[in-house]
Amino acid sequence: MTAYTVVIPTRARAPLADCLAALAAAKGPAPAEIVLVDDRPEPGPAPLEHPLSVLGDLRERTTVLRGAGSGPAARNAGLRLVRTPWVVLLDDGVQVGPHWGEQLADDLSDATLDTAGVQGVLAVPLPGGRRPTDRERTTAGLARARWIAADMAYRTEALKQAGGFDERFGHPFREDTDLALRLLDAGWRIRQGRRTTRCPVPPADRWESLRAERGNADDALMRRLHGPGWRHRAFAPRGRIRSHLATSAAGVAAGAYAVSGHRRAAAAAALGWALGTGAFAWARIAPGPRTRDEVTAVLTTSVLIPPVAAWHRMSGGWRHRNAAPWQEVAP
Repeated sequence: MTAYTVVIPTRARAPLADCLAALAAAKGPAPAEIVLVDDRPEPGPAPLEHPLSVLGDLRERTTVLRGAGSGPAARNAGLRLVRTPWVVLLDDGVQVGPHWGEQLADDLSDATLDTAGVQGVLAVPLPGGRRPTDRERTTAGLARARWIAADMAYRTEALKQAGGFDERFGHPFREDTDLALRLLDAGWRIRQGRRTTRCPVPPADRWESLRAERGNADDALMRRLHGPGWRHRAFAPRGRIRSHLATSAAGVAAGAYAVSGHRRAAAAAALGWALGTGAFAWARIAPGPRTRDEVTAVLTTSVLIPPVAAWHRMSGGWRHRNAAPWQEVAP
């Protein structure tokens, strides 16, 4: 079995203990080292000793590294400590399967010399007695995502040649896709493995969908770095950014016309805004459980998401208008 290191960036969320316990219990070759990057913006009130206590014998192989609230750059901090031929990136909210170590050994032994990465299979458990919520459906989409770093094994040599993750991606969203495209451009291959990892829906408040719209700025950076065809290469759906821009423009126009006294034009623009917002809200409500709490949360965020998404897309386009290819080389 080829030696490997596990790197887990974390903000000390509650699921971390389950993540580490599953890793410790998995059958098969154990990691040579575990690097846990504490990526909380500020030092937490307590160290990570409680989650680490579930590691058993692996505790002696575990290094805790202080990050700086740097998002994807936290993975770079962990990668700089890796000395094994392979590194496995895990999110702190996943739980590897009971035979994950054995399956990983098979995945790495099957990797050809031109293979830079081997992706794990994510399984997102959904409720059986009701239809999934908007949040649960969004998380379930991770199971279909290409090159997601929730469980991704990379050849250390390839990562260092690529310079690691682009630290201009301020939060976990497109940084794994960007890295994969750079590796493919360099002539490497990335293949799908057979090991399985469970990815439960993380707890979140009703504003999580609003915060997720920051990813529109990352999409602007992706377009600058990889051209307008990057979505086709990455099998990434376009989403609703065009309709969000149109809905937001209608809302702004309605306000402007109303202030200037153009009532008919204001009414027409307001109708366009209402239709766009209503269609977006219904697309999120219809497939869900339609409980009072779910409908209230979706209606509230559906009003706010279009302008927030439009703002992030436009501000990201301006901020990254002159972005050059990532040049950082991890030591």
